Amino acid sequence: MPSERAPSTPSADDLRNGRGDEGTPGDAGAGDARGRLAGVQAALVAALVAGAEAPGGFDADRLRIQAASLVAKRRSVVARLRPDAAAAAGSELAADFARYAAERTTPPPGYRADADDFAAWLRARGKMPEPPDRRWFAPLLRWLKTS
Repeated sequence: MPSERAPSTPSADDLRNGRGDEGTPGDAGAGDARGRLAGVQAALVAALVAGAEAPGGFDADRLRIQAASLVAKRRSVVARLRPDAAAAAGSELAADFARYAAERTTPPPGYRADADDFAAWLRARGKMPEPPDRRWFAPLLRWLKTS
């Protein structure tokens, strides 16, 4: 089946294999192709995680659906890691987490950090109480250790 793309547009496979408009792997253009691939990958991550526009050649509607799915997955993991944050958000968990996720400009560094950041986000909006002062617990812990 013939390709529907313009002959001068390298496919994702061409870019992955270091072939672009310039020629074959090993040519001076291979580095340029890798650079273009890295740029497209960064734009794709930004579209999926940070709400940026879909890069050229990608279906914007499908990317929006996938981005919403990724937010739902993050929300479910965060709720398991920080049930206190999920309880504080209550019935507004989905809406609050969607707003929190939309405000992030970079992907979270990990699920635990994402959960803690969401709890801090809720706390900053008055939806979650401050954590207890650990200094209050210190004498109690010392007493329990000596008992």
